[in-house]
Amino acid sequence: MDTAASPVTPGVTAPRWTRWVAHTIAVAVLPSSLWRLGMAMGFPLGYTTEGFAVIRPPGVWGPLWLVLLSIMTEGAALLSFGLVHGWGEVFPRWIPLVGGSRVPRLAVLIPAWAGVVVLAGLWTPFVFWWQFPDPGMTEAGHTLVGFLYLPLVAWAPLLAALVLSYQRRT
Repeated sequence: MDTAASPVTPGVTAPRWTRWVAHTIAVAVLPSSLWRLGMAMGFPLGYTTEGFAVIRPPGVWGPLWLVLLSIMTEGAALLSFGLVHGWGEVFPRWIPLVGGSRVPRLAVLIPAWAGVVVLAGLWTPFVFWWQFPDPGMTEAGHTLVGFLYLPLVAWAPLLAALVLSYQRRT
């Protein structure tokens, strides 16, 4: 078999559990992203009229930023697959100039560990969501949003496990 044309990673294969973790990250981000997309479509989804006007201002930019935020969040979550698949170690052949060459290890590890730190700082305080009522939300909406966003608390430790596995494997 021609190894130059093979998509198989030259290093050690990622353990099976890491693939499950990468999928878990993508799924954990989905509820909050879908909730934001619903708001972008004009549904208040737990907000009072006044609160909804603040979170989704009228005009094009209100819905657009909610859609972009959802796309960026899910895109960031999907990057975790690079830590468990070959394209996180070898650039795909179709990429001009670098296709087929090894991905520099630090080019993966530095942003991945930085992502762990940022995600931990961003989402860990969300554990205390129910301690602080939001006057722009209904009580039921506040509870719902808490459950939709709570899976994001797991994002940083799950990503840390993937980065550590990648670091040890490479």
